[in-house]
Amino acid sequence: MASRKRAYRDAYEDEPVGLNPEITQGVLAIVLFLAAGLATLSFFQAAGLAGTFINDFLALLFGVVKYVVPVLLVFIAVMLLRNRDDEYEYRSTHYIGALLFLLALNSIIHLRVPLENMVAQALEGFGGGLFGVVLAWPLMKFTGFWASLIILIALLLISFLFLFNTSLARLISLHKKALQGLGSIGEMVLVFPRMFARKGVKVRGDFESLEDEEDDGAPEFSSRGLDDEEEDEEDEESEEDEESEEDEKEEIEQKPRRIYKGLPKLDLLLSTNSKPTSGDIQANAAVIKDTLANFGIEVDMGEVRVGPTVTQYSLKPARGVKLSRITALANDLALALAAHPIRIEAPIPGKSLVGIEVPNQRVALVSLRELLSSRQYAQRPHDLYVALGKDVAGKVWFADLPRMPHLLLAGATGSGKTVCANAILLSLLFQNTPDTLRLILVDPKRVELTPYNGIPHLLTPVITDVKKTISALKWCTSEMERRFELLSKVGSRDIVSYNKKAPEPLPYIVFVIDEMADLMATAGVEIEAGVIRIAQMARAVGIHLILATQRPSTDVITGLIKANIPGRIAFSVASLVDSRTILDGSGAEKLLGRGDMLFLSAELSKPVRIQGAFVSEEEMQRVINYWKTEDAPEYDDSVLEQVGGSTSSVFGGMSGNEDPLFLEAKKMIIETGKASASYLQRRLKVGYARAARLLDELEAAGIVGPADGAKPRDILVKDMEDAEILEDKQYFEDEEEEAETDKDGDEDEEPEEEPEEEPEEDGEDNRRE
Repeated sequence: MASRKRAYRDAYEDEPVGLNPEITQGVLAIVLFLAAGLATLSFFQAAGLAGTFINDFLALLFGVVKYVVPVLLVFIAVMLLRNRDDEYEYRSTHYIGALLFLLALNSIIHLRVPLENMVAQALEGFGGGLFGVVLAWPLMKFTGFWASLIILIALLLISFLFLFNTSLARLISLHKKALQGLGSIGEMVLVFPRMFARKGVKVRGDFESLEDEEDDGAPEFSSRGLDDEEEDEEDEESEEDEESEEDEKEEIEQKPRRIYKGLPKLDLLLSTNSKPTSGDIQANAAVIKDTLANFGIEVDMGEVRVGPTVTQYSLKPARGVKLSRITALANDLALALAAHPIRIEAPIPGKSLVGIEVPNQRVALVSLRELLSSRQYAQRPHDLYVALGKDVAGKVWFADLPRMPHLLLAGATGSGKTVCANAILLSLLFQNTPDTLRLILVDPKRVELTPYNGIPHLLTPVITDVKKTISALKWCTSEMERRFELLSKVGSRDIVSYNKKAPEPLPYIVFVIDEMADLMATAGVEIEAGVIRIAQMARAVGIHLILATQRPSTDVITGLIKANIPGRIAFSVASLVDSRTILDGSGAEKLLGRGDMLFLSAELSKPVRIQGAFVSEEEMQRVINYWKTEDAPEYDDSVLEQVGGSTSSVFGGMSGNEDPLFLEAKKMIIETGKASASYLQRRLKVGYARAARLLDELEAAGIVGPADGAKPRDILVKDMEDAEILEDKQYFEDEEEEAETDKDGDEDEEPEEEPEEEPEEDGEDNRRE
C-alpha cells in the first residue's frame, strides 16, 4: 500500500494537480507588486524600520540602480497577468532577462569608478553596487574601458531579448515605433536608415496613423507603407495636371499592387476566455489505476494534460502487459469514471505511454482569433497556413496546405464540418489578397458557402449546380495544363520558383466542395474523374482541393480519392466502419462532436485529436464585408463554360467515341452474344484495362447491361440496326436536354427578355449544329 501511494505521488510531483497554475501566477504577481510597492516606499523613508533595511539592502546590491528594481518587478508581474495575451506572454526567461539587465546596467554605471576603489564604493552603496562589481572589475582589469563598455552594451541588448521574449528584428521594430511616438524628433532619427536604404526598399515612417494601426497586441500584416501613399498622391496630381500616355501606363502597372489597402485586422474576430473544467484529476487518476488493477493490470500513472475537450491521463503498464488488454477495457473505464465515450491512445506517439482521454465536464471554446494571434502563425513559412484548433495539450495546430496538398473533411451532420471549412477559408482570407489567392466554392446545399458571394477572391459565384461543378473541374484541369506549360518554359519545378522568376506571379487556387455526397450521387463518374485528375497533378502548380462530406461511405470517398488526398479530418461518425472509411482506422466513432476532430496527414503516423476553432456567423460576416468593401469581384466566365467533350478526354484518358476499337467491339458483342472483359481481351488482343474500359463505354451506350457478379452481362440490342436506332434516340434526347438547360439558364440570367423567343433561337441553333 505504501509503495502504491509513493508511486502515485511520484507520478504527479512534476505537475501540480491541486492548484490551478493561473492561480499560482496570480499569487506570484501580487507578491511582486507588493515588493515593488515596499521598495518604492523605502526610497522615501515611508516604510518604517523595515523600509530603512530594504533601502540599505537594495543600495548595497544595486547602488544607484536600486530605483530601477521596482520597475522590473512590476514588469514581471504584468507578464504574469498577461499569460493569455495575444503578443507577449509570461516565460521563465523573464527572470534571466531581469538578472542580465541589472548586471549589465550596474556594471556600465560602475565603469566610471576607478579600478582600485570599485569594491569599496560598492560596499558603501555607490556606483552599481555589488552587482556592478561582479562584471565591471574583471572587465576593466583585463579589457579596458571601451572594450568593457561594448561587451556590457551587448549584454544589455541580450537582456532585452529575454525580457521581451522576442527576436532582434522584432525588438528593432518596437524601438522604431517608440521613435515614431516622439513625433518630429523620431522622424529625424528615422531619416538615416531611409537615406541609406536601397532603391525599392520602403522604410515605414507614418507617424500620424500609428494609433490607428495598433490592435490590442494582435499582429497585423500590412502590405503598404507611407512611401506607397506618397506615390499614390503624386500619381493623382500628375494625372490631374497632365493626362499623358506615360501616366496611364504607370497607373496600369501599379494597380495590381496598390488596389488593396491591406489585409483584415484580427479585431474583426471575437476573443474568448473560456476554460475547460476537467473535474477532480487526482480522483480520476486513482479510479483509472484501481479499475485496471481489478482486471489484473498494474500501471504507473504519469502526467495529466488538460485539453479544451478532453483530459488525457497517461500511464505506463507493467512489463508483459499487452496493450490490447487495456484497450479492451474502454467500456469498463467509462463506467467507472461515469464518462462516455472514453478513447484510449495506445501508445502515445513518441512516448512509451498509454493515453486515456476522458471528456471534460465543460468544454473550452477555441476561438479563431486565439490561433491567428499565436507565435506559430506569425512565423508561418507562407500564406496558405490554415488554422485547425488545439490538441489535448493545448498546443495550436495549423495545416500546411501546400505540403498536404489537399484536404478531406468528413463526419456526421452537426459534427462541425462547415464550421471547420469556414475557419479554413477565413484563415486564407486573413493572409491573402485576390492577387495571391483565388477561390472556387461549391455548395450544393445553397446555404453554407453562399454568404461568400461578392468577395473579390472568387473566380465565379458560389456554384450550386452539378453541371457547373463539372465545368469548374474541367476548367481547373485546363488551367493546370496551362500552368505546367508556363513552368516548363521557364524551367521551374513548382509555382513558388516560378513566381520568383515570372513578371506576373500566378495566384494560388483553392477549390472547396462543401458536400461531395450529393455531387457523387448525381454525377459520380465525372466528379470523381475531375477530383482525381486534379489531386494527382495540381500540387506543383498551386491548385488545392478541400472536400467535405457528411456521408463517409465508400461510394463517396472512393479508394482513388483517398489515395490521392492523404490530408484528412474525421469528425464524429456513427460507426466504426465510417471511421475506417475516412482514416483507415478507428477513433472517429468515439469523438464528442461540436468540432472534436481527428487530423491525419502524410507526415503523421497516427491521427491527432484536435478541438477545432469556432467561427460565429458574425465573425464570418465581418471578414466577408471587409473584402466586399475593398473591391468588386472579377469573375472568369470561362470557368462555367467548359462544356462539350467526354469526361475521360477532358480529365485524362481516352473517350469512348475516340477509341478506334469501340465500333469493332460493339459489332463483335452483338454478333456473338458474348460480353466479358476476357473475351474482348482475347479477340481484340488488348490489355485487361482497355477491355474493361470498352465494356464500361458499351454499358454507357446502352449496348450491354451492368455486371451481375459472376453472371455474364446481358446484351440489350439484337442487331446493329437496333444499336443505330438507340444511338439516334440518345442523340436527340441529349439535344433536347441541352436546349431545356439553355432555356432555364436564359430565364434565370435575363428575366427582362421575352422567355419564348430565346429558347426557340437556342433550339434552332442546336438543330443547325
